[in-house]
Amino acid sequence: MTAQAKRLPLMSRLLPSVCVYWLVTSLLYVALAVPGAKDLIGPDNDDRMRLVEVRDLLAGQGWFDLSQYRLGLEGGTLMHWSRFVDLPLAALIRLFSFFMPQGVAEGAVATVWPLLLVGLLLWGLGLAARRIGGIATMHIALGLGALFVFTCNKFRPGAIDHHNVQLALTIWVVAMLVDRAQQARNYALAGVFAAAAVAIGAETVPFVAVACACVAIQWAWHGRSFAAAAQAFGLSLTLAITAAFLLTVPPHAYGVVTCDNLSLGFYSLTALGGAGLFLAASLSGDGSRLLRFAALAGLGAVVLLAARVIAPQCLGDPLGNLDPMLVQMWLNGVSEARSVAAELQFEPSLVGAFYAVGLFAQAVCVFRIVLGRDRELHLLLLALIAAVWAVSLLQVRGAFFANLLGILPLSMLITELRRAAHREPSSVELGFAYAATVLAAVPAVWGVVGILLSQGWGAVALDAISAPAAAERGQCGGPDAMALLDTLPVGVVAAPSNAGADILRFTRHRALSAPYHRNQGGMLTELNIGLSTPEDARAFMRGAGVTILAYCRRDPQTEEMTGMKKDGLYAALGRGEVPAYLQPFGANLDGIQIFRVLPQDP
Repeated sequence: MTAQAKRLPLMSRLLPSVCVYWLVTSLLYVALAVPGAKDLIGPDNDDRMRLVEVRDLLAGQGWFDLSQYRLGLEGGTLMHWSRFVDLPLAALIRLFSFFMPQGVAEGAVATVWPLLLVGLLLWGLGLAARRIGGIATMHIALGLGALFVFTCNKFRPGAIDHHNVQLALTIWVVAMLVDRAQQARNYALAGVFAAAAVAIGAETVPFVAVACACVAIQWAWHGRSFAAAAQAFGLSLTLAITAAFLLTVPPHAYGVVTCDNLSLGFYSLTALGGAGLFLAASLSGDGSRLLRFAALAGLGAVVLLAARVIAPQCLGDPLGNLDPMLVQMWLNGVSEARSVAAELQFEPSLVGAFYAVGLFAQAVCVFRIVLGRDRELHLLLLALIAAVWAVSLLQVRGAFFANLLGILPLSMLITELRRAAHREPSSVELGFAYAATVLAAVPAVWGVVGILLSQGWGAVALDAISAPAAAERGQCGGPDAMALLDTLPVGVVAAPSNAGADILRFTRHRALSAPYHRNQGGMLTELNIGLSTPEDARAFMRGAGVTILAYCRRDPQTEEMTGMKKDGLYAALGRGEVPAYLQPFGANLDGIQIFRVLPQDP
């Protein structure tokens, strides 16, 4: 097989093909996104907060200490992000700092890092596609994958949050599970990738749970012929999640259950399920299929019982404990956290871009299953795509995963239509079906069609990459405003939550508010400051130790508060009515007016 692979044309091999698609995509991304960029760190708050966290690690903050001491009320805020993403970013920044100033090194790493992940994602996608459909399917999948990352802001230069890492790990899990030879080593790697995905963020837990269920059901169906693969997956999953738990959770928190990151809850259930599958596949021997399914049902009951005993709170909405005020004034405005119903209400033109490709891919899988064509493979793909697509109905961020995984069954369909069209070049119907399927497999096409139908040609931005991201629109602050703010004595800044990450990044101050659910106290205090009468707002500021108020009139949350409470502090500032205890400082820069909070009336 090695000799045969060497005789293949260059673009029929996996790695050369991946390199070409990766290089073209990366060069286009850099050419469009970097030259006109004012800031090489992404516009999303998560990108900026990630940089702050990496800086803290480089400055000597403990590996197990994830607290942001300059965020929120006194004592800081314990973040829920994983050091597994901080570590490579910190290492690259330290490496680049040998050759350039640290600020330049940070921008260079923020540009390079997501492009490296593009290569990793395309490699896994190309491998999966070649395994399920051959060389032609590989190229179609790589082309669709390049379009996906090119139109997906998760991989733009500057994107250093963890979502792009999760997408890359997800496709690698699938690439290992679609191995038609069912080699144990590939299933062992799938277990490692699945554990890494859980360790990096809780968003992938539903996907990993369904992947585990698929492997378990395959073992129960096939028996001895699949036992080695099931054993490898279960054992590697258990060992990898144990290693991740020990490497990222401090010993004093071993017994703590949290539902937004790797803790005792997700660790114990993942390890229990993996170990149970390993033991069941090892001890079943030549038992009947009925016995294997009975063992699997028993294992599922044990895992469910453990979940109800160890982490019952994680069986519901992980953000279910948010204060109703934060749900109304913050969470409902976070685009990635919207449900499909909210998306239909706020941005109906983009619903197709988020949901159509995943739904189309599921329909293709169902059609092939009914026809009995590659039934087991399409059952697997259907289960995995349906899992992330169902998540997207609750939070639209799941749509990125559904659109990515949907490339695989759609690439197989496009391959067959392409071959049929080549066999019958005179068939207009086949040519149209082929072209229409290719277009329907690209999420951005659905987005453009939705915008055209609802808003017309003028609303379509041809240069989508260099256009401001959603997180940037209406956002206040910038380097000039932050530089002015940093000239004040170190204190506590009350500002819109969207400015919090920038305050931490550019200044030495503590930011009262930033858009993170673990900072409920800080966010609620800032909201109460803006909604309360000037005198009551002063009491809130005193209680939180606020020394600086950064007022941003055009911030969406500030605008909402101004409309809600006409007698509130923010409404008064909007009318130019400044209380005596607020002293204006400097000019209005980047939409922010800075006020010093005087300890008493002058």
